[in-house]
Amino acid sequence: MPSPFLGETPTSSITEKLSLKTRLAYGVGELAGALPTSASAFFLLYFLTRVAGLNPTLAGGAMLFGKVWDAFSDPIVGWLSDRTRSPLGRRYPWMLGAAIPLGICCVLQWLTPPTSNQWALFAYYSAVSFLAYAAFSSVMVPFSALAAELTQGYNERITLISFKSTFSIGGSIFALLVAQVIFARVANPQREYFLLGIVSGFLVIIAVGLCVLGTYQRYRAIRIQHPQIDVTTSQSLLKQIRIAVHNRPFRYVIGLYLCSWTGVQISAVILPYFVVDWMGLSEQDFIRMALTVQGTAVASMLIWNWIGRKTGKKAIYFMGVPLAIGAQLGLFMLQPGQMELMYTLAMVAGLGIATVYLVPWSMLPDVVDFDELTTGQRREGIFYGFVVFLQKIGIALAVFLTGKILDWAGLITTGGGQAAIIQQPDTALWAIRLIMGLLPMLSLIGGLIFAYCYPITREVHAEILLKLKDGLGSRD
Repeated sequence: MPSPFLGETPTSSITEKLSLKTRLAYGVGELAGALPTSASAFFLLYFLTRVAGLNPTLAGGAMLFGKVWDAFSDPIVGWLSDRTRSPLGRRYPWMLGAAIPLGICCVLQWLTPPTSNQWALFAYYSAVSFLAYAAFSSVMVPFSALAAELTQGYNERITLISFKSTFSIGGSIFALLVAQVIFARVANPQREYFLLGIVSGFLVIIAVGLCVLGTYQRYRAIRIQHPQIDVTTSQSLLKQIRIAVHNRPFRYVIGLYLCSWTGVQISAVILPYFVVDWMGLSEQDFIRMALTVQGTAVASMLIWNWIGRKTGKKAIYFMGVPLAIGAQLGLFMLQPGQMELMYTLAMVAGLGIATVYLVPWSMLPDVVDFDELTTGQRREGIFYGFVVFLQKIGIALAVFLTGKILDWAGLITTGGGQAAIIQQPDTALWAIRLIMGLLPMLSLIGGLIFAYCYPITREVHAEILLKLKDGLGSRD
């Protein structure tokens, strides 16, 4: 069947090596998730408490509601996309169908309703979160599953995920730069965040379109050479989840994802409070701090990719994450006025966080291959959906707990478009330092434990592919 985008795709044998165009197009697709995710991670709790005027507990509750729904929708979307049959394959119809709704929700998330009623605000932001995360899952779960379908090469997957991770961090940097430009030119905080939402929403739609156009030719060639990737299953969602959970390497990847991203997200959520309230700086300084972390991470991605191709995925995780742990400890001990040390620690953290972006996503496609060997089926959607489900449950609880701790500690909130620096009580400042330093440290240490237990090395993966090629896998 001719491609609706690029014409007839040749059926001749293709190599595992991906073209630069495919790598770039797949990386661009990550912007659809990186832009809204980064804006939410860095600004949403701060926006809800300091601009919209929500109580920290209700603000954390609204975010918890959205993320819990997001977590449950991920395996559902993954399961449904595994069962989808269309001329475009299993993933692209979902991405194209949800791109525009996701872009619209990016705008609605940053509107400030004309009311000061706490429960009305809570209801609005909870409803928007529900819609936004439904659209987000429908785009990003199928997109993520594409990584396992575009190539089976161990090193090529490291490279492909390095492009994905680079665009993920790059999208975060871009969101911060856009925020910096807007915040510097617009005086009203409500209008600042609304404009940020408009830019993010527009770029989300463009990113999905470019990803589909740029990767479809490769996907079509792969599905001709390896038709198993297009085979759907009639098994129920619960049965497929049970099968996935019985996959031992997958259980370790689950733990790795949960610990790694919970630690990173806690740091992102609390960072504006840390810079503004503890260090006594401005929102512009917070943006520069975040840009330092993300800029170092993206700059080091090529180095980590090169080292990973030489040593393996576990090795670079064990090199990078201790750097992030050390940086979190340093931030916990940091005192107001130590500006140079703050930015030095930000660079060290960025160097370590790069491996958190790179390693877990490059492990998961290998787990999918192992599952095909043991079950005879390809179920990328359910694996990606379920692992992100657990990851988001952990993050949602962490964000809610962060808001609750700040509330218990007596954090002073503002509203009505006012986001000025205010003097927080000592209890709130101590809580901010605790959340910034010690909680992410504990989470990242848990990630190291799960990474140590992960069993699929380069050699093991080569054996899996050889057995699949020889038809030795199960066909039950």
